[in-house]
Amino acid sequence: MRLHSLALTAFGPFAGTETVDVDDVARDGLFLLWGPTGAGKTTLLDAVVFALYGTVPGARGEARRLRSDHADAGTRTEVSCELTLAGERLLVARRPEQTRPKKRGTGETTEQARLLVQRWAGGSWQPVSTRIDEGSEYLRVRLGLSAEQFCQVVLLPQGDFARFLRAEPEDRGKLLRTLFDVDRFARAEDWLAGERRAAEEALRADRHRVSTLLHRVAQIADVEVPEELAPELVGAYPGASVGAWVRGVRARAAERRTGAAAEA
Repeated sequence: MRLHSLALTAFGPFAGTETVDVDDVARDGLFLLWGPTGAGKTTLLDAVVFALYGTVPGARGEARRLRSDHADAGTRTEVSCELTLAGERLLVARRPEQTRPKKRGTGETTEQARLLVQRWAGGSWQPVSTRIDEGSEYLRVRLGLSAEQFCQVVLLPQGDFARFLRAEPEDRGKLLRTLFDVDRFARAEDWLAGERRAAEEALRADRHRVSTLLHRVAQIADVEVPEELAPELVGAYPGASVGAWVRGVRARAAERRTGAAAEA
């Protein structure tokens, strides 16, 4: 995403129309938004989010007071944003729901929210959508982020990034998987998990085989398995003491066989 220009009318503290040519100040793709408290820095960021998602971050969005209290009654609140998304140069113009004086008679009437999305093609702006649902989905697909994710990660000055850092690991993981291509790491993780399961299964099979052999040795040699080796019969790790015990049983069996042969 690259922002080219931003224009806002009767939005937030700005009663008239204010235009920011971002390309003019960000030829290298980087610019600094600076000003004293109350200068309207946050409003400019809110305007970008509003143009893209139809909402603004935090409590300011909950209040639903986007229209400037200082604007003339006949001036419509609107944000226009020109930007490049997924290789497309787009012009997005959005108006919130607002009231205006009736054209006939007295009183006010409610004007519905509007969204116009246009694409630069063939040397002119071509309409993409004039419907809010269709245009919003068009933008969402190209942005790849929900409004909440956009505000958490992109709008660092809003303070939501700190909330992201304090979020639960599962929530952070979902967001990071959305932002970054982690498929190869996921595949590596799956491979390692598969190897671990295969190794555990092989180890269980080996332990069972050792346990069976120890049981047969004890049965054939007609001896008691020492208490310290009893866990081997239920599949515990054999250890060096098992080999020593087996060699001892074999030596004693050989002695018994020699003695029986001599007696015979």
